[in-house]
Formats: sequence, structure tokens, C-alpha cells
Amino acid sequence: MKVLVTGATGQLGSAIVHEFGAAHEVVAFASEDFDITSREVAERVRSVRPAVIVNCAAYNDVDGAEDHAVTALAVNGFAVLSLSRAAAEVDAAFVHYSTDFVFAGDARQPYTEDVAPRPGSFYAMSKLLGEWFAAEARRWYVLRVESLFGGLALGSQHRSSVDRIADAIFDGREATVFTDRTVSPTFVMDAARATRALLDRGAPAGLYHCVNSGSCTWHELAREVGRQAGVEPILRPCSVADMPLRAARPVYSPLSNAKLAAAGVGMPAWQDALARYLAARQGG
Repeated sequence: MKVLVTGATGQLGSAIVHEFGAAHEVVAFASEDFDITSREVAERVRSVRPAVIVNCAAYNDVDGAEDHAVTALAVNGFAVLSLSRAAAEVDAAFVHYSTDFVFAGDARQPYTEDVAPRPGSFYAMSKLLGEWFAAEARRWYVLRVESLFGGLALGSQHRSSVDRIADAIFDGREATVFTDRTVSPTFVMDAARATRALLDRGAPAGLYHCVNSGSCTWHELAREVGRQAGVEPILRPCSVADMPLRAARPVYSPLSNAKLAAAGVGMPAWQDALARYLAARQGG
């Protein structure tokens, strides 16, 4: 099976390339090599003629999207429309990733796929638009992921919140962590495995939540990093309201992966994922 991956050198993209490369032919494009906002999308896809397109390219600057809404909409929204239509033209399955940010964050239990989104930022609106446009493909999967962490290039740039928290704890520095923002952290390697499993199983197309099982506040996650690493973390607790954030964040946004499990794809607990991530960081 030939798999075309966009955004292939990013955190999620590199995990997807690694996961699919073991058993499939992967045609991987970094964002600078394949501009998904260009008019050449359909032509590029036709030249590859993949069986599957996995779109990992995205505009992920949540606060920056408040000032660059046109760019966010172009990358997260209208480019997805171009890719999904190109997928339909060559009869390829199309996989796209979205976010917990499409929800308001005022729930009291993990969000399921049938809860109506209520985005509160330009970034969230652009991602929701991409979800809608992904359905232009004949066979499409939208996987909502959340608080991604880890990856293959652990020794280089640590861009995720989990990476930055772990960096601070291992360096003996203070880590500022939210006590009131609750999430379902997601190890990118687990998200990649789940993506491949859905396709390999021929699971019903549609929208899935793809996160590690369970939930925690960022403060609880930082404490767990310290516990597993045998280090007493130096933490500065704060609330979302304390931080000068340009874009609104959903305060409570765990996602239920029950639908994913019903399709035969289980996700490990976030604590288990964190242990594997920390072992990889430490060369274990």
C-alpha cells in the first residue's frame, strides 16, 4: 500500500512515517516540499497516486492564529478541502487530524464524538473547518488528538508542553503548570499506531477521538513525570486565567476514546505512555 504523508518531518508526521514505513511504501513530504495551500495539490497527488493520504501538516500556533487567521484558515481549513478532493479523485483514503480545542471546555465528563463542537478561538475554528472539509473524500478519517508529546527526535527541539515540563524537571528548573486545565495527553507514537490500525482493520470511516486513556491536569502530569523519574519537581501552580494568553483554551477537554476502542483499537493509559516517553528520553 502506498501512503502519502504531508507534514512528514513534524512531531506527528515523523511518527506516522516511522509507523507506516515498517509495512507500507511511504512517500513523505516535509511542509517546505509540499505546500498544501498551493494550486498544485491535485497534480502532486495524481503524480503519486497513493492508496492513503495522511495529512499531518497544520498551523498549530494557537495564539498566533488570533493575528493570522487567514493563514490558519488556509492551512487548517481550505488546504484540507484540496487534499480531500484530490484523495477522492484518485480513490484514496484520507486521514486528517483535529483537536480538543473545537470544544468549549465546560463539560464535566470526557467529550464524545457526538457532542456538538463550540470553538472559542480562530485556531479552533480553522481546525473545525478542516474536519468538515475532510469529509469530501470518499473514505475519510478525522482523528482528534490532544496535548501531543514525544516523537522520534527527542534530543532536538522539544516543542510540546509535556516536553517543556520534562525539560524543566530534569534540568532542576521551575515548571509553570496549570492546576485547572484538564486534558488527555497523547503520545505521538500511540496516535500513529492507532492510525495504522484503523486503516489496516478497514474500520468504518468517520470521526474518532484518538488520545491516551484517562485524563489529568498539567500539574498532575508534572507530578507524575517527577514520580516516574525519581525527581522532586519544582512546580509553580497557576490557573489558565493567570496567563496572558491571546486565544481562549478549553479548561476541561478530555476526550473519550470509546468509539476507537469499539473499532478494535485500544489506547494505553497516559501514565503508561509517559513511562515509555521518559524511557526514550533517557535512552532506555
